[in-house]
Amino acid sequence: MDNLDYGIVGNCRSAALISKLGAVEWCCLPEFDSSSVFAKILDEKIGGSFEIKVSDDYEIRQRYKKNTAILITRFDDGENIFEVHDFMPRYYAENGSYHSPPELVRYVRHIKGKPKFSVKYDPKLEYALGKTHSYVKKNFVVSLTNTKKFDTIFLYTSFNKNAVVEGREMEVTENGYFLLGYNEKILLPNTRKVYLDLENTKVYWLNWTNRTPTYNQYNKEITRSAITLKLLSYDKTGAVLAAATTSLPETIGEVRNWDYRFCWIRDASMVIKVMAQLGHKNVARRYLQFIIDLIPDKDEKLQIMYGINKEKNLTEKTLEHLSGYKNSRPVRVGNAAYKQKQNDIYGILMDVIHAQLIRFDTNIENGEELWGLTKGIVWIVSRHWREADKGIWELRTEDKHFTFSKVLCWVAIDRAIKVARILKKHRKMEKWVNLEQEIKNDIHTNSWNEGVNAFTQSYGSPHLDASVLLMESYGFIHAKDPKFVSTVLAIEKELSNDGLLYRYKNEDDFGMPSSSFTICTFWFINSLFKIGEEERAQKLFNTILGYSNHLGLFSEDIDFKTKRLLGNFPQAYSHLALIECAVNFSNKAGEEKVLESMRE
Repeated sequence: MDNLDYGIVGNCRSAALISKLGAVEWCCLPEFDSSSVFAKILDEKIGGSFEIKVSDDYEIRQRYKKNTAILITRFDDGENIFEVHDFMPRYYAENGSYHSPPELVRYVRHIKGKPKFSVKYDPKLEYALGKTHSYVKKNFVVSLTNTKKFDTIFLYTSFNKNAVVEGREMEVTENGYFLLGYNEKILLPNTRKVYLDLENTKVYWLNWTNRTPTYNQYNKEITRSAITLKLLSYDKTGAVLAAATTSLPETIGEVRNWDYRFCWIRDASMVIKVMAQLGHKNVARRYLQFIIDLIPDKDEKLQIMYGINKEKNLTEKTLEHLSGYKNSRPVRVGNAAYKQKQNDIYGILMDVIHAQLIRFDTNIENGEELWGLTKGIVWIVSRHWREADKGIWELRTEDKHFTFSKVLCWVAIDRAIKVARILKKHRKMEKWVNLEQEIKNDIHTNSWNEGVNAFTQSYGSPHLDASVLLMESYGFIHAKDPKFVSTVLAIEKELSNDGLLYRYKNEDDFGMPSSSFTICTFWFINSLFKIGEEERAQKLFNTILGYSNHLGLFSEDIDFKTKRLLGNFPQAYSHLALIECAVNFSNKAGEEKVLESMRE
C-alpha cells in the first residue's frame, strides 16, 4: 500500500490497524504500549500479520458500521460474498464496569454463495525479536516466543484450526469467527457468543455517539473524528495517546520516527477540551484525575509526557532488526522527549481546568485538588516563564525563547485568575494580575518582528512558525487585531505550499522539514476563518478533507507533492483540529440559517 489505508479498531485498552484488504498489520496486546503481536506495518517480511486471502476475482471494499468503531471489510466476486467485521469488545458489564478484554475479534459473516478464502496467520510476538511458534491444541491455537521475555497469544476459531495455521483454502457456508486473545479463555467462545459481543459493542458505540451533538455541516467527519479520539483514550487511567503507532516516518526514508503511544500533556489536554465541548464529560473527568494523580507534591514540575499507566521513565531504544515502514529506519520504542522542558504545558493544562470548571460548575469532583493544582502551576510559571525551553516541536538541540511557550505561560496565569474568580479566591487573583500583564508585554516587545510584520517563532528570530496562530485561539490577541491579521498572512506566504502548511521552514536537528504537519493546516484554516476570509478557509478545508484515507482518517503529516499520509496514525492532533474547524463552519452555517429564517 502506498498510503496509510488502514482502519483502526479498539476498546480504550488497546488498538489494531487493519488494511483496506482486511489484513491486521499492527496490534499490541494486552495494552496500547505493549510489544506488538503483528507489526507488518514496520517490517513487511518479519513483522507478522493476520491476513484474509482471496483470489483476484474478489472486489474488496471497506467501511465502518455507521457511528461505531466496527470495521467491515466486504469480499465480493459477484457470485460469492462474505464480510469480516473487526472489533475489540467494549460494552457495559452487569457489574457496572466496562467489558474491555485484550481481544481482537474477526466475525465472518456469510452473505451469498460459497465464498472461499485462506488465512495467513503469522503472529510475531515481542516486536518479532525472536521466533514465534504456533501449536494447534484441542480448543485453540497457542503462539509463544523464545525471546528473553516469555509471551503467549491464543486464537479461537469456528474454522478448521489446522487449515488456518497451514494457510489452506476454506469455504464460508455459515457465519464464523476468529477471536485473538491475550489470555486463555475460561468459557470457550462460540459463534453465537461472539455475535452477541459484536451486537453489544455496536450498541455501546451507538450510545456513545448519540451523546455527540448533531451539526449542520460535516457531521459525518466530526463523528468519525470523535470516535477516533475516543479510541485513543485509555480507560484504566484516563490517559490520552498521541497516536496508536510507533515510528511511522514523517518523511519516507528519513529518521523523524517516534513512538507516539504515550500521553503528552499538551496533545491530551487539547483533545480533552474538544471532547468536553462535544459533551463527553467522562473522558474529561478521567483525564483530570490522571493529572491530579501524577502530581503528589505541590511543587513538583510536570513532565511533558507520561506513559499511559503514569510511568515517568520512557527510555528510548531502537529495534535494529526491523526495517521500518517503507524501509524508513530506525524503529523506536520509548521516547527520550520525556526529559525535555516545555513551558507551554502549564498554560494548556490550566486552559482545560478552567474550561471544566465552567462546564461542570464549581461542584466538580476534585475541586480542591484542582485549586491546589492551579496554585502550583502559577508558582512554577512565575519562577520559570522567563527561561528558554525546547518548544512545542520538541527540538532536541538548543533551548530558545519560543513565542508559543511564552503565550501559553500567559494563558496559565490568565486562566488561573479566571479560576480564582470562579472559586472566589480574590486575594490570589489580585496578586496574579501584574504577572499576567508582565508576560503579555514581554511577548509584544520581543516576539513581534517589524521586518516580517508578524509574531515570529522565537524572540529575536526572523523565522515564522504555525504554532503562533494559536495565540488568537487562546485569547491572547483578537482575530481582527492588525498584528494578528498580518501574522496569518505572513505565515501563509512563508509556510503554505499548495494549501498545506509546514510547521516551520528553518533548519532543525534533522535538517529541513519536508512534509506538511496536518494540524498546522487546520490551524491556518481556522485562522483564515477568524480573520474574515471564511469562503477561502472553507474551500481549503474541503480540499484537505479529500486527503484523508478511504475511511476519513488522518495521520500526523501529508506529503506536499503526492498528498499521501505520513507519520504516526491515526493522529489525535489532526482529528481534534479537524473537529474545531468543522464545528466553526457548521456553527456559522447555523447562524446564517437562523438569520435567513428571521428575514423570511
